[in-house]
Amino acid sequence: MDNKSRRDFLKNSSLGVGGVALAGAIPGFNISAASAAELIDPLAPKDPHFPAKIKSVIWLHQNGAPSTLDLYDYKPELVKQAGKGVPDSFLKGIKTSTQGGVNELFVSNYRSWKQYGESGAWFSNLLPNLAQHADKLTFIKSSVTIGATHDISILKLNTGDLNPGRPSLGAWISYALGSANPDLPPYVVLYNGASEPRAGSVNWNSGFLPAVYQGTAFRPGDSPIYYLDRPELRSALQQRSSLDLLNRLNKLNAENRPLDTELKARLRSYDLADRMQVAAPEAVDLSKETDATKKLYGIDDAITGSYGTSLLRARRLVERGVRFIQVVSGAPDGETEITSWDAHDDLDKNHGLMAKMVDKPIAGLLEDLKSRGLLESTLVVWTSEFSRTPWGESGTGRDHNPWGYTQWMAGGGLKAGFTYGGTDELGVQVADKDTAVDTYDLHATVLHLLGLNHLKTTFINNGRSERPTVVFGKVVKDILA
Repeated sequence: MDNKSRRDFLKNSSLGVGGVALAGAIPGFNISAASAAELIDPLAPKDPHFPAKIKSVIWLHQNGAPSTLDLYDYKPELVKQAGKGVPDSFLKGIKTSTQGGVNELFVSNYRSWKQYGESGAWFSNLLPNLAQHADKLTFIKSSVTIGATHDISILKLNTGDLNPGRPSLGAWISYALGSANPDLPPYVVLYNGASEPRAGSVNWNSGFLPAVYQGTAFRPGDSPIYYLDRPELRSALQQRSSLDLLNRLNKLNAENRPLDTELKARLRSYDLADRMQVAAPEAVDLSKETDATKKLYGIDDAITGSYGTSLLRARRLVERGVRFIQVVSGAPDGETEITSWDAHDDLDKNHGLMAKMVDKPIAGLLEDLKSRGLLESTLVVWTSEFSRTPWGESGTGRDHNPWGYTQWMAGGGLKAGFTYGGTDELGVQVADKDTAVDTYDLHATVLHLLGLNHLKTTFINNGRSERPTVVFGKVVKDILA
């Protein structure tokens, strides 16, 4: 065998091995080693492991960690004990190494509570609109996490790890299922407010997965993606000719770099960007929405307008087949002092503003999805990096609580009007540890509703088979319909 033949043999053999690895890594894909050498579309639709209950997820991250003790988790005993110290029995088994130490129990002077719906779910007076949808919600009142600082706990919420480098949940879903709309990315991030969310793009990154699966951030405003619009002096034909040339050059380069995911992502992104010049602005254009719909989301109000716009855009993206929409709560337009739910002091002012910002838009989203027949195929997840302690900090705020708090979901495949788990009488930690739901369990449950087994959604990284839930996670079967 001469040198040239030997090089060709080794090159073709390496492509074959890469193809086998690729075939084993992508759920629903069965491709031959030979076809792996071709430049395939990494976002082509893929089959789930089993029939899915839902098609899309709207992930509502309440940035800054709201106090669910002041929203959903009514504690009469906390009201009785306000102003007293926390009994040691309630602190057993936890490390209270949060910022302000353990101070006196604190209750807002402005909070009142009422039960709603046939389910009798408790809501505070901060969420009057959402309370009307009590029987659509599935509460998880035994949520827990690891970490007690915002950045690392937000990272864990979105990626399952306390350190950067792992793929976000949306990236795993894009990888496992591909795109249902070739003109839009399968994973979109929305946010309101003047700046990018805390910790930024690391929370929608693809990590060690191919770069094409990362989230695409849609900015507020009419131009959702930077540099997407074609320059005025450049015609559509000129742009198409340039893209075709780039595509040919990149394909030639890709033949010598079959495992270069960045290059494949670039190839896909050029083509997608060309189509998104029409599809993306149309998807977020609310001009054809009725005045009644806009009012339903609170877009006509200065406090609810920007967040309501994000949620109405999320509904439009669901209609257009986007699989995972991550909506990060920012601050109302013009607000500079309060930019998130982070309330270490003056909780009444902070939560009064933030709850008003999200209450009507989220209620509107649920009502709109239901009226359009979309709620049955969509999962709405209300979530946060952690919650807040029952004791005060500086007398008027609350510290971080990762030991027991409330999250909820609504949509297809769930027991509606149902509550799972609970915290102790003061809301310090989960009452029954067997019911604790960690981030990994939440991720496993979301994947299950999408028809994916989190144990079989795998990717080979540095010789190790990785999965979304790392080495943890279980589906919370008790909340499934």
